[in-house]
Amino acid sequence: PTLFGIILINFMLIQFVPGGPIEQILSEIQGKDNVFDSIAGSMENTNAQSLLDEKSNNSFSEKYIGSRGLPEDFILELEKQFGFDKPAHQRFLHMIRDYATLDFGDSFFRGQSVIDLIKDKLPVSISLGLWTTLIVYLISIPLGITKAVRDGSRFDLWTSAGVIIGYAIPCLLYTSPSP
Repeated sequence: PTLFGIILINFMLIQFVPGGPIEQILSEIQGKDNVFDSIAGSMENTNAQSLLDEKSNNSFSEKYIGSRGLPEDFILELEKQFGFDKPAHQRFLHMIRDYATLDFGDSFFRGQSVIDLIKDKLPVSISLGLWTTLIVYLISIPLGITKAVRDGSRFDLWTSAGVIIGYAIPCLLYTSPSP
């Protein structure tokens, strides 16, 4: 149930939040660096009246802000390619079926199968996981036994403080501002 919930939330975010795959492609086609400039309504070199006039001339501009000036059949082809020509529940069920059969499709960024990408990176991931598990158990089991034998001693207090600081380090690294 947890995995299903995560997949459902992820699907909803990707499908319904602005800046989805079609908006990103349209932004790239029009040479914009950031898809969110057109979604947020960047007002560079325009005025409100020209935007209203443009909206009334293009039926797709309300659905995809980045589609202004592009042919409607091109937008329809993009929607079909990404499956947006079908209702959301059909897209979700199709995605679940593909995941169940380990069909993850092709990577749009790498131009190859996602399964091939996973196979390429799997040895490194397994190696890192095994080494991490080995190091953790070589440290944590002896430390836990020693802390249990010396409960309340200075060693116990200092190692407890060290463990707490060790747990906090990832949080500090991710929340500190980068220069």
